Amino acid sequence: MPMPLPPLPVSEVLDEISVALDKGNVAVLSAPPGAGKTTIVPLHLLSASWRQDKRIILLEPRRLAARAAANRMASILGQSVGELVGYRMRLDNRISRQTRIEVVTEGVFARMILDDPELSDIGCVIFDEFHERSLDADFGLALALDVQGALRQDLRILVMSATLDTERIAALLEQAPVIRSLGRSFSIDYRYQPREASEPIEVSMVRAIAAAHRQEAGSILAFLPGQREIQRTVELLGTSLGADTLVVPLYGNLDQKSQDQAIRPPPAGQRKVVLATSIAETSITIDGVRIVIDSGLQRLPVYEAATGITRLETRKVSRASADQRAGRAGRTEPGIAIRLWHEGQNAAMEAFTPPEILSTDLSGFLLDLLSWGVASPQDLRLLDHPPESTISEARNLLKALGAIDAQGGLTDDGRAIRALGLPPRLAAMAVAASHQGQGLAATEIAVLLTEQGLGGNAVDIEERLSRFRHERGERADKARRLARSMAANLPGQQREAAAALPGRLLLHAFPDRIAFRRGGRGRFVLANGRGGELPDSERLANAEMLVVADLTGRAGAQRILSAAEISRAAIEEELPDAIVKEDQCLFDAASRQVRARRVTRLGAIILEEAPLPRPSGPAAEAALIEGIQNLGLAVLPFSKAALQLRERLGFLHRSLGDPWPDVGDEQLLGSMQSWFTPYQSGVRSISEIDPGGLYEGLMSLVPYDLRRDLDRLAPTHFETPAGNRHALDYSSDEPVLTVRVQELFGLKTHPSIGGGRIPLLLELTSPAHRPIQTTRDLVGFWAGSWKDVRADMRGRYPKHPWPEDPADAIPTSRAKPRGT
Repeated sequence: MPMPLPPLPVSEVLDEISVALDKGNVAVLSAPPGAGKTTIVPLHLLSASWRQDKRIILLEPRRLAARAAANRMASILGQSVGELVGYRMRLDNRISRQTRIEVVTEGVFARMILDDPELSDIGCVIFDEFHERSLDADFGLALALDVQGALRQDLRILVMSATLDTERIAALLEQAPVIRSLGRSFSIDYRYQPREASEPIEVSMVRAIAAAHRQEAGSILAFLPGQREIQRTVELLGTSLGADTLVVPLYGNLDQKSQDQAIRPPPAGQRKVVLATSIAETSITIDGVRIVIDSGLQRLPVYEAATGITRLETRKVSRASADQRAGRAGRTEPGIAIRLWHEGQNAAMEAFTPPEILSTDLSGFLLDLLSWGVASPQDLRLLDHPPESTISEARNLLKALGAIDAQGGLTDDGRAIRALGLPPRLAAMAVAASHQGQGLAATEIAVLLTEQGLGGNAVDIEERLSRFRHERGERADKARRLARSMAANLPGQQREAAAALPGRLLLHAFPDRIAFRRGGRGRFVLANGRGGELPDSERLANAEMLVVADLTGRAGAQRILSAAEISRAAIEEELPDAIVKEDQCLFDAASRQVRARRVTRLGAIILEEAPLPRPSGPAAEAALIEGIQNLGLAVLPFSKAALQLRERLGFLHRSLGDPWPDVGDEQLLGSMQSWFTPYQSGVRSISEIDPGGLYEGLMSLVPYDLRRDLDRLAPTHFETPAGNRHALDYSSDEPVLTVRVQELFGLKTHPSIGGGRIPLLLELTSPAHRPIQTTRDLVGFWAGSWKDVRADMRGRYPKHPWPEDPADAIPTSRAKPRGT
C-alpha cells in the first residue's frame, strides 16, 4: 500500500512516474526547485511492485545534499536516519539491514557499481540534480545503463533535475518518457543591481545585503563564488545587521555541524543571512528564505592537461544556475531575487554549466573504465564524450604511475590503485609506500589532501599532518579511521616502519612537481617546466627543493597551496631514474648561436651544467632550426633577390596553387630541414648563415620542370618602352609596377605578365617619383583622366613633355632638351 506523503507539487505527477517505470525501465523527471522531487519520489517508489524489497539508490552531487535529503525523508516517516532511509558517503555511513532508500554521493555509487556489477539487491537508481553534470554522475549513469542492458533489464533508472536538457537525456535513454512537474513556486520579483567591475564582489554583496535587510522582511540567501569571498563578507558585515540576525556561512569545507546550522530555520524572532557557494543551489531547503542575492559568479575547476594541474577559476554562472538560485526565493512565499549584474547580460550567459567531463583530469575515470573492461570512453553511453587529448594525457599519467602497461592494460599496481578510492596520484603514492612499511603515513597524507581543512590550512604538509594526527573532533576521527582502513587493505603492506617525511612519500605522487628554488626566496621552477611562488612569510619559501601537491593560478603566476620539503638525496633514493645526465645541443638566444653542454637535470630543472666543445652534426642542426623557429623567419638574412623570389613564389602559389610551393612563414619554418639545412653546411649561428644559400634553398622548393616557367609567369622586372627595367612587386595580391608615367608613352595596351594573362597594377608617378595615379587600365587612363593629370603636371614640371595623346608619344625618362 502506498504510504501517505505530504502534498507537494511533484505529487501531481507521481502516478505518471509509476506508470512510466511499470511499463519500462527508464524515465526522466523535470521539476523546478521546491517541487519535492528529492524526497517525495523515492518514498513513493517504495511501494512499487517491481521493487520486490530491493533497495532504491538516490544519488546526490554533494554530501550536504545527501545528508539533508536522508534527514528529510526519515523525518517524514517519523524515523531516525539509518532505519528505512540511510545515507552513505566517504567519511560518513548511516545504513542498517532495514535500509531500503540509500542516499549516496555520486562518487560512492560509481565504486558500488564497479565492485558489484549486477547491483543484485538494487531495484532503482535515481540520479538527482543531473543537470550539474559531474563526471561521477555521467559515469555512473553510463555504467548503470551498461548493467541494465547486459545484466539487469529489471533495473529501473530515473534521471531527475530542475533544469535539464530533457531532449538530449531522453535520447541517451533511448527515448525515455519525460515527465514534467510544473511545481507551484510563488512569484519572484527580479531586481538587477549592476556592480562596478573594479569593485570587489564582497563589497558589492555587503551593500546589497544591508539594503535588502533594511527594506525587506525574511531571511536572506546570498550566493558568492567561494570560501574566501564568504569569509571576507562575514568580516565586512560584522555585527552591522543587529543581534536579531544570524550571519552564517555555507560551503563544502565546513564541518557537518556548521553546515546543519546554516540550513536549519532561525530561532523564533530572528532572521538569518546565509552566505553560500553553489552548494546551496539544489537539493537542500533553507527555511525562511525569501530573498536571494546572487553575485552571478561561481568557482569551477579547470584542468590543464599539459601540466596535470587543476586550478579553480571564477566564472559567470549559467542561466540554468541563475534560475536555480533565484528559485530558492519563492519556495514558501512570494520572494525577491536580487542580481548583481545588468539584465542585458543574461543573453550572454551559457545555457547550462559545462559538463565536468570536458574539463577535468580523467586519470581516475580512465582507470575505472579499464577496471570495467572498457578501453575507450567511446564505448560507453555518455551524454558528452571527453576530448581525446585529455584521455591521452590521462593514459600517459597512468603509465608513469605504473597503473597501466605499455599496451594500456591494468597492472597489479593499477588494480590496487583503483581499489583505494583515491585520486590515482595519491593512490599510487600509498601503494608505493606500502612496500616500505609506510602505508599508513601515505594514506593519512592522501586523506589530508582530499579533505580540505583537516589539520588546518598551512602550506606545509608536514605541519598539517602533525596537527591532523592530534586533531580532535568527529570529522578528524572519521578521517583517521578511513586512513587506517585504506592502509590495512594495501597490497604487500609491511609492519609500519618509522614515519618518513611527507616529501619522500609525495615524490611517488607528484614526480613532475618537484620544485627547485631559483630566482630568490619563494620562487621555484617545477620539473614540468612551470613556475610556482610562495609568500616570503612561508617557512618553505627558503627551502632548496619542494614537492608540490597543489597549486593554483595560470601558467607563469602559479601560487603553491600545499607542498613538502625534500632533499636531492631523498629524490635519488626514492626515484633513482628521475635525475639524469646527458649532453645537450641548444640554441642560445642571447648569443644567437648553438652551444653544447653536459647537464644533470630533473625534468625541466637543470641541477648542474658544464660547457662542451663547439657542436656539430644533426643535433646541432636541429638546435639551430629550433632557435630560428622560436625567433621567427625575420631573423634570416634574406637578400633582396631572395626576398623577391619568395614574393614571386608566393604570388604564383596564391594565383595558380599547387605545385607552386607555399612559402609562407609557417610553412617555411616547419620545413627548414628540406630547404634550409642542406644549403647551410657547418653553420652554427645566425651570423654565419649564407644569404646565397637561402636563395638556393628557396629555389629548391620549385619542382625542376617548373623552373623554366618561373621567369615567364612571374618575371623579376618589366622593361618599359623607354628601355628601362623596373622590379615588379609581388608582395600583394597582384603584381605591381611602379614607374614614371612618361616611360609608358607609346603603349597602346595595358602592361601584363604571364603571356598577357595577368595585368599589372600600375602605380604611375611624376618625374619626382610622386604618385599621380593607380590604374589597371592604361588605355582607359590615356583616353580619360590623362587630360586632368596632364594639365596638373604641365604646371608642376614644365621642362618635361606632356603630350595630348600619350599613346602616340615617344617614351622618355628625361626632361625636354634645352630650347624646346
